[in-house]
Amino acid sequence: MSSFLYRLGRAAARARVLVVALWVVILAAAGGAALVANQGTDDAFAIPGSESQDALDHLGRVFPEVSGTSAQLVLVAPEGAKADTPRVRAAVGQAVDRIGKLDQVATVVDPFGKDVNGAVSKDGRAALIAVPLKVQLAEVHPTTKTQVAGIAADLAKATGTEVRTGGDAFSDRVPKLSPTEGIGLVIALLVLVLMFRSLIAAAMPLATAVLGVGVAGGLIFLATLVTPISSTAPMLAVMIGLAVGIDYALFLLSRHRDQLAEGLDVEESIARATATAGSAVIFAGLTVVIALLGLAVAGIPFLTTMGIAAAVAVALAVAIAVTLVPALMSFAGNRLRPRVRKPRRRTRRRQKPQIARGWVRLATKAPLVTVLVVVAGLAVCAIPALSLRLALPDSGTEEHGSPARDTYDVVSDHFGPGYNGPLIVTADIITSTDPIGLMNKLAEEIRHVPGVASVPLATPNPKGDTGIVQVIPATAPDSVQTDDLVARLRGMEPHFRETYGAQTAVTGITAVGIDVSAQLGDALVPFGILVVGLSLILLAMVFRSIWVPIKATAGYLLSVAAAFGATSFVFVQGHLADVLNVTHVGSVISFLPIILMGVLFGLAMDYEVFLVSRIREDYVHQGDPHHAIESGFVSASRVVVAAAVIMLAVFAAFVPEGSATIKPIAFSLAVGVFIDAFIVRMTLVPAVLALLGRRAWGLPPKLDRALPVFDAEGDALVHELRLADWPAPDSTEAVSARALRLEDDRGRPIYSGIELHLQGGEVLVLHGAGACGKTALLYTLAGRVTKFTGDLKVLGRVLPQHAHALRRDVAVIPCRDEENPAGQIAEALRSDAGLIVVDDVDLVLRTDVRDQVRALLGDRRTRSGETATFVLTCQDPDRIRDLLPAGTTRLHGLTAAKPTEVR
Repeated sequence: MSSFLYRLGRAAARARVLVVALWVVILAAAGGAALVANQGTDDAFAIPGSESQDALDHLGRVFPEVSGTSAQLVLVAPEGAKADTPRVRAAVGQAVDRIGKLDQVATVVDPFGKDVNGAVSKDGRAALIAVPLKVQLAEVHPTTKTQVAGIAADLAKATGTEVRTGGDAFSDRVPKLSPTEGIGLVIALLVLVLMFRSLIAAAMPLATAVLGVGVAGGLIFLATLVTPISSTAPMLAVMIGLAVGIDYALFLLSRHRDQLAEGLDVEESIARATATAGSAVIFAGLTVVIALLGLAVAGIPFLTTMGIAAAVAVALAVAIAVTLVPALMSFAGNRLRPRVRKPRRRTRRRQKPQIARGWVRLATKAPLVTVLVVVAGLAVCAIPALSLRLALPDSGTEEHGSPARDTYDVVSDHFGPGYNGPLIVTADIITSTDPIGLMNKLAEEIRHVPGVASVPLATPNPKGDTGIVQVIPATAPDSVQTDDLVARLRGMEPHFRETYGAQTAVTGITAVGIDVSAQLGDALVPFGILVVGLSLILLAMVFRSIWVPIKATAGYLLSVAAAFGATSFVFVQGHLADVLNVTHVGSVISFLPIILMGVLFGLAMDYEVFLVSRIREDYVHQGDPHHAIESGFVSASRVVVAAAVIMLAVFAAFVPEGSATIKPIAFSLAVGVFIDAFIVRMTLVPAVLALLGRRAWGLPPKLDRALPVFDAEGDALVHELRLADWPAPDSTEAVSARALRLEDDRGRPIYSGIELHLQGGEVLVLHGAGACGKTALLYTLAGRVTKFTGDLKVLGRVLPQHAHALRRDVAVIPCRDEENPAGQIAEALRSDAGLIVVDDVDLVLRTDVRDQVRALLGDRRTRSGETATFVLTCQDPDRIRDLLPAGTTRLHGLTAAKPTEVR
């Protein structure tokens, strides 16, 4: 990976004009296509397979008048007056007639109708006109709302009353960007200026991040052509895309400037920064993308779509970081090179220690105390999470002053909170001979169910095969008591079926919201297992350790729990709600927990990699675990702090003026980032590593071999660059090996201390009896065995980094008694193989076969006229001396994993 990124970074630097032009074209194309083809967002939170959704879909086919969204007109008489007057009745009747003639209106319920119950408030001051529509919320035409609002205004003039227009049809839940979000970018710019001391370097991450979210937004709106996308999806993508886009560019720029300060050439520094920091960026981005795509485990289409949209934004941020950022760094050239300050004269006063050094020393002075204090503190912060309530947004979550919210409040004040979230009990009455009588019996039983405020409507459809009972709960739609009522009504289904022969189901917007929240709650455990398991595996791959992944995962869980607690403290319990401009308390949007877990997982792994990899690097070089903690922390903390502050600023900027949907998500992410970066990674992690000491590093050999290697910090590239001129700048050696060692699963050497130097076109014979490791060494040289230590170059490629590329130029031929390897050797020569390895060549016993092999080894010319290099294995070289060409053969003996000298 790092080698590929090294070449990519160099190529992007050299083709900087083309790279920038391509990204600008992509932005223009995505934006233009989205403007032309955008179909708008769809906030119908459906959950296929649930009782409420299935019942709602069924009503859409057999009783469409009650399956769409609805509007409400609430008439409120002045203080001391009544709504039920002849003048008001007449004006309401005329308004009902006018509304009923509108295209998208299914029917209108006159509150003073003889068959209508509960549409006039108990105090007599308010009357509720229900307007069911034929279409869902996303399909409501603006002219329909304008016409209904106009009729309401005429009704108010005619009656001298106040008429509010609202309901679900008038809700406006589409999140919008506001100037407040720009504050986050301003803070990010200030942090970058303070860090880099350069306006060019500070502006670069912001520019690339904005370009990334622009492309992502265009692609998301373009996708509305083929699938419904909620309005939350593009806002979530913008929020996450901005944060990670700035951070990923920051990591590359920071590494590039550090290398420039060391005197490295601009182009070489860009290539190395892309390879090293770029590897970590890809790892971090990959974890975020996988976690976001993991939202699909909930099985809810709109949530899966949101995860995909946010994942696209993150993937674009990664792509821009490893292509566009190197190109822009190339344009900036030496202007990004930090200025060298003249050293000040030493004074007798002792210089103050760095803040980072002092902090890490404080955290590790008494590591056990630090661990206990942090864990206990975060556990206390997580306690409010026990009262976290999940619900879908409704009109009650909108801002004060909006038509839908004002109507919601008026209905709650005069009729009760349950009128804002009515339930619908559907009944299959196709076998009934008295549909109306049956529906009245069902309604009468439901009226006596605890938690039911009223049953204003019970009626069959025109065909008489399906009926509905409208149920008004006594409590608010997002309350626990309403959840319990839905459970009671569903629990009565066997009774209704046995007594009346009617199969019932509970649906309506409130029931759908309850089902969505329940399914999302059930999905948290499997999603958490997925995230935790992924965390353990990925970090074990990166750090080759058991304790580091366990510690990192435990810290992540503490961060998530504390963020849940803070979110519940504000948005459910209501503390500090006025300060943060929270317009609705009692519940948070249903998908907040799973979004927080997914996004924070990626960010936590990001900080973990950048901090702990520096500590591990120092430990590998110095061997002192305590010195490595301090040294690695000091070198990495500056970048991690800057990245965390930027993330915090971007997320926090969406809180003050954010929509009811985005606000709690942004708040929980901001709190989660603060806790994870500053308390867990910067405090708890050094303390735990100090407690573990040397035990923190290392994997059991068997597990080490089973896990693939993910070079997140570019160690492979460092190794490759170190061997660039080895064994000599213009070496023609086909095989160069130094201190090669391979161990088995129990840590015992298969071969060790191997030193080889084989010129191109020569023949090398590896020989030895018994378990001497000659076959393992042969397959190592062929790029088939990669878990070795030491330095190895074959055909100019450094192994194991380029093992896959090498395999195309190496032919492996195992000899068997019954086989003729001559044909395979000839085929390998025709395919222009640069290296041909033959295992157990002494098993070639037949005279005719030996003659053919002898001839091929003597010639060794490939189809292109080059001379191939051969490596053979055998037990006794004396048995194959007649096969070997004179003057170009070298022997290497192995006995019991102890090499002999090459002769």
